[in-house]
Amino acid sequence: MAEVYLKSNRYGKQEVKFLKKLVDKHDPKKQEVIEYTVLILLTGEFTESYTKEDNASVVPTDTQKNTVYLLAKLHDFSQPEVFAAIVANHFTSLERFAHVSGAHCEVTQHRWSKMTMSTGERHAHSFYRDGEELRTAVCDSTRKGALKVQSGIKNLLVLKSTGSAFYGFFKDEWTTLPEVQDRIFSTSVDCSYSWAAFASLENVKSYSATFGKAFDGARQTTFDIFARDFSCSVQATMYKMCSQIISQFSGVAEVEYVLPNKHYFECNMEPFGIKNSGPDATIYLPQAWPAGRIQACVARKAQAKL
Repeated sequence: MAEVYLKSNRYGKQEVKFLKKLVDKHDPKKQEVIEYTVLILLTGEFTESYTKEDNASVVPTDTQKNTVYLLAKLHDFSQPEVFAAIVANHFTSLERFAHVSGAHCEVTQHRWSKMTMSTGERHAHSFYRDGEELRTAVCDSTRKGALKVQSGIKNLLVLKSTGSAFYGFFKDEWTTLPEVQDRIFSTSVDCSYSWAAFASLENVKSYSATFGKAFDGARQTTFDIFARDFSCSVQATMYKMCSQIISQFSGVAEVEYVLPNKHYFECNMEPFGIKNSGPDATIYLPQAWPAGRIQACVARKAQAKL
């Protein structure tokens, strides 16, 4: 048998789901809800559980699940970044977890919005699932190091029916793609932005309001630039988005966008004697695969310090 060694390992619990009700202290009928899906991964002195069938150091994944529920009950929070930090810090700060050297926690927030009544008022405690867009947060914590936090947006499906072109690209003998001066631009936005390192959990908590403003700001920046900017390429558009978010929020160290193409191509109606191309195009056919995938990470030259 070949000589081997355990190069790396980590383990945890995924798809831990809960909904928390936030009740207004002055008017109990005024409520908000947050629904999270949580992933935890631990690293540390777990080698012998793999190599010697010794589970003495293993924190059961069921215990990790229970920990998520209990921390959600015992702590006040309204931002996924704060809860991710609470969970990660729990496993890297308590003495009973001395053998745990690092914790990785991902929190996905599902979108619930309040119902608007016929009077124009938002109902105090009734909600609807507002699309498949997700808000994300990640925290990595080590026993002696700082907390690293990343925020994000996923599954934000956007489309504009004009105001986008693609021309002047590299061509060789295998190129068949025609240049276009006007096209449909659609993508599913995956945006993540990393914060300068936080020294402590309390430091993360102090940024609670900023996390909310940054999420709203990143989302609005995505809309503004996507809609208003004439796009010469997905690459140019995402670079402008990244740069704007970094300029808006001093604590953000870098921003990454992943924008896969959601293609819509003109339907060929020439066999029927009908023009449906160029300026006459109004009917388009969606094509799922293959699809372009464009991504970029833009960083602040002088790192922000919290």
